[in-house]
Amino acid sequence: MYKWLLVILSVIGTSVKAQSGFKPVADINPLKQQFAKAAQQTQSIQCDFVQEKNLSMLSDKITSKGKFWFKKDNKVRMEYQQPSYYLLVINGKDIRIKDSQKENKVSGKSNKLFEQINKITVDCVRGTVLDNSDFRTKASENAQYYKLELEPVNKTLKDYFNTIILLVDKLDYSVSKITMAEASGDDTSISFLHKQLNANIPDEVFSVK
Repeated sequence: MYKWLLVILSVIGTSVKAQSGFKPVADINPLKQQFAKAAQQTQSIQCDFVQEKNLSMLSDKITSKGKFWFKKDNKVRMEYQQPSYYLLVINGKDIRIKDSQKENKVSGKSNKLFEQINKITVDCVRGTVLDNSDFRTKASENAQYYKLELEPVNKTLKDYFNTIILLVDKLDYSVSKITMAEASGDDTSISFLHKQLNANIPDEVFSVK
């Protein structure tokens, strides 16, 4: 179950730890305005992704690859293709999960953690994540990226995450990478590659039946 909770955050994002040359953003207000403006203009995203998971009990990282689609409002399809097949489809409050063995439908209406993560998703889509009171936020920048470090203050999120870090591309203010440091000591990062913004994506891609 925890896997799809991590994936939901991907609607919005080399390890972030390896990124260097960041300095604090002197005035965060222009960043808030530009991020919000770009989010309002983004109707859809489709891209490839690479996910890397570091488990504290293993020396080697687990790498997965696949395809990602997003469409306003609150429609996500994330299809893992390597090393094994795994499908997540979110359409509003309805969630479909499928792997090579079984398929499940899930409702997020009664799950508090889902509600919190869904709020983050909406905030990222609207460009208001920097105003989310569930986090203490630090912003820094280098020549290519803004780095937003979100530290949970909400207890539900704190039980799962130490920090959530977003790398935002300065060219189009889209999220290029998201890294989630878990309370367990594990961490997961998802990099988004070959992004296409505002492409025409049929609603059938997000069908939950």
